[in-house]
Amino acid sequence: MTCMILNLGITLLQNSTRLHKILESVSSVHDLCSVLGMDFVGTVTKVHPSLDDSVSVQSKSISDETISKLSKMVIVLQEEKSKRFAKIQAIASQLSDLWNLMDAPVEERQPFHHVTCNMSSTLDDVTVPGALALDVIQQAELEVERLDELKASRMKDIAFKKQTELEDIYARAHVAIDSSAARDRIMSIIESSSFEPSELLADMENQILKANEESLSRKDILERVDRWMSACEEESWLEDYSRDDNRYSATRGAHLNLKRAEKARVLVNKIPAIVDTLVAKTRAWEQEHGAAFTYDGVPLLAMLDEYKILRQEKEDEKRRMRDQKKMNDQLAAEQEKLFGSKPSPARPQSSSRKVAGARISGVGGAANGTPVRRLSALQSGGRTVSRDGRRDASRPVAPVNYVAIAKEDAVSQASSN
Repeated sequence: MTCMILNLGITLLQNSTRLHKILESVSSVHDLCSVLGMDFVGTVTKVHPSLDDSVSVQSKSISDETISKLSKMVIVLQEEKSKRFAKIQAIASQLSDLWNLMDAPVEERQPFHHVTCNMSSTLDDVTVPGALALDVIQQAELEVERLDELKASRMKDIAFKKQTELEDIYARAHVAIDSSAARDRIMSIIESSSFEPSELLADMENQILKANEESLSRKDILERVDRWMSACEEESWLEDYSRDDNRYSATRGAHLNLKRAEKARVLVNKIPAIVDTLVAKTRAWEQEHGAAFTYDGVPLLAMLDEYKILRQEKEDEKRRMRDQKKMNDQLAAEQEKLFGSKPSPARPQSSSRKVAGARISGVGGAANGTPVRRLSALQSGGRTVSRDGRRDASRPVAPVNYVAIAKEDAVSQASSN
């Protein structure tokens, strides 16, 4: 009797375990069918009619065959879910790329949000009923086909948009390119009989990628070029400010100019070190890349070399002016000892002084501390190059003869003494 009760208990326990497995598998089939948009009842009853939800738990088949078939069905449905998920992710990526390419408005993208939201999801995250249904995938595929046809008809606008993006990258990097020739090439490709939109886009994307890489490699040098040019502008401003006789007057804003002048002097003193570092960096870049580093089409090292020459000419001219003034002061002092302090009648400038004055005025940009002659290659119609790589018509060109003016004033003052 005890043995019979024990056997019955074991049987009931086994049946309970089997029923639990059956119910778990049926629940998994239900969830998978919901996500895949499939008929749950029709799918589960293919295993055994008793697995329908309308059938009571006690009447469900718990045989080994039913358990085996149900387990296989769960695996099949999981594999189908994985395939559809990968497919809808690929479609979502295509949709996103096409929308971005053609600047599609939000209203056009919204109907397919339930598709594109899967781009950042994982397989286990997809639990929304019908998220991977066949009709959802088919609708998304049709939209991709429609956008592909639209892309082909709008290829000219799309290609020129990419070309503009490429030109902007090079402009910010101060790399000179032939934009007109590039656009003519795009038109010839589009009008050719063997035109393939995807190949043209892939080629332009590759050009943009290379342009970004080149721009990144030039970033450090360009930042130093900006610093050098800013220092030259401050030097020009400082020399203009130093010639202003009213700079120490109690006018409004005078204290601000005084502070700027103090900072400018510090920055100007750093110019030689800035230039030396820039030369070293540029040479290292050229050795690494096997090409000349150009700034808007002008070799940067040539600009720097000419700037050094101009700066040295300016320093030599300043030194000559100081020596000349010293000699004039000594001559005036000797004349005062010999003839007294009575002023002599004003005399016109000698021919030699006229020649000297003309020569000094002819120095022009060479006397200026800024790289005038070389930087003039970067100017067009009075415009200068702004730091973001574009032409700036509002920035005035630094005066080129201000040192010559100062020299003429010094000569006039010496002659009056």
